[in-house]
Amino acid sequence: MIDSFPWLSLCLIWPLLGALLLAFAKDSRLAKRGALLVALVELLFTVAAAWVFDAERGGFQLLEDHPWIPGLNIHYQLGVDGISILFLPMTALLTLMALLASWNSVQYLNRFQLALMLALESVTIGVFTALDLVLFFLFWELTLPPIFFLIGLWGIGAERRHAAMKYTLYMLFGGVPLLFGIILLALNHARYTGGAIPQDLAFSLPVLLNTPIAEPAQGLILLLLVLGFVVKAPLLPFHTWLPTAAMEAPTFLSALLVGLKLGVYGIIRFAIPLAPQAALEHRWLLAILGAVTLVYGALIALQQTNLRRLLAYSSISHVGLVIVGIASFTLQGLQGAVMQLLNFGIVAGSLMLVAGMIQQRLGSTDLVHLGGLAKPMPRLTVLFFVFALSSIGVPGTNGFPAELLMILGVLQAYPALAVVALFGAVLGAAYVLGFVRRAFFGPVIHDSVAGTQDLRPRELALLAVPVLLVLMIGLYPQWLLCWQETSLQSWCQRLNTVTQLISESQQTHRAAILSVPADGSI
Repeated sequence: MIDSFPWLSLCLIWPLLGALLLAFAKDSRLAKRGALLVALVELLFTVAAAWVFDAERGGFQLLEDHPWIPGLNIHYQLGVDGISILFLPMTALLTLMALLASWNSVQYLNRFQLALMLALESVTIGVFTALDLVLFFLFWELTLPPIFFLIGLWGIGAERRHAAMKYTLYMLFGGVPLLFGIILLALNHARYTGGAIPQDLAFSLPVLLNTPIAEPAQGLILLLLVLGFVVKAPLLPFHTWLPTAAMEAPTFLSALLVGLKLGVYGIIRFAIPLAPQAALEHRWLLAILGAVTLVYGALIALQQTNLRRLLAYSSISHVGLVIVGIASFTLQGLQGAVMQLLNFGIVAGSLMLVAGMIQQRLGSTDLVHLGGLAKPMPRLTVLFFVFALSSIGVPGTNGFPAELLMILGVLQAYPALAVVALFGAVLGAAYVLGFVRRAFFGPVIHDSVAGTQDLRPRELALLAVPVLLVLMIGLYPQWLLCWQETSLQSWCQRLNTVTQLISESQQTHRAAILSVPADGSI
């Protein structure tokens, strides 16, 4: 049922409109205030969309559907369910925090930088709301230009242009198999319905979910979609762009890169539901890939002496755990995975923003230039420690229920990988607490550290909201889980139905073999 008020279009168009209006700002101060107002209103719009969303209803809501390219049967189709709805306010909140964090750090082309930030927010909202796969792919690719310019023009490293090019090439590489997978899905629908091409192609996710796919084609489609998504996730061996970007990009953009895991969302939203039989048969491969990424990222993070690079590898390791939770194909594992994706925006993004505040004050986030930060910066230390405890899943923080649910789910499906997940958690505590001990405690050995200013009121305010969310979700996670439960149950039920069909088919096949006489006669 099409919704009467276009909430999702409003959330999608408002930041883009704000980006265009910044061209008429007379000076940088007015542009910053205007961008902040746009981002704040966008947060209110996304919260309102989540408020009118009915968590007890299944299926997609807030639907909008208008013909876009009728000759190819491509529509401007938007919608959300319990899996995607909370990513809208999370994206808006993280963008608002990034804008506040970059308030005084950008010294040139301010209006262009702010416009790119708002444009990136707009297309990210599009990724989370698009139900037409061509529209989704458009938004997916449109995330590249803002990130390319934000890294290349305002990066803080000497190799920022190389980092911008590396990120772009990786994403373009991932976009090729993704596009081929989308085309194969549309062609399969036309063949299944006996229609003509291109008039009877279908790119609508609800339509494609109800279109059967032959088993060999499912395997190819799953491979193409997963390959496209794991590059952006990132998983091994396509992970190297993230540490490079974390070191070279401005930290407000790095916060968005580690906080918004669009690739993992794509696996949950599109890859597995559209090729469920192939996903069931090959989920062990996905689980092993996630487990290897989990341990590899944690081991490399243990060796890091730079906070930003450590956070990048920590993000890679946590993505590996999320993939293992998804591959368990259990309700608990999936609930924990989606919750952890939301936690990335709250915790990983905030940790990177804190790293940026240290970078602004000391010019470095390397251990050789740190030590004893807790004495001149007690407020920053407390907030960083809260986020650090959440990242390692300490009870009372939002990281604990997410990791607990994922481990419970993995324990049901792959007991051996549950041990690997626990080992990864121990490694996570080792590299996080080890860095905290060396960077924040002990004697102050540098004069630059001794004279460092603690958090300003603006910085304290922008970190206050994520800290509250860390504690609220950690102490009462059910208010977050209730948004997702109905949709995730439907997600799991779809796979259970496929499992039953496969089992019945195998039983029928065995019965047919047993009914054949020993001499082979019929």
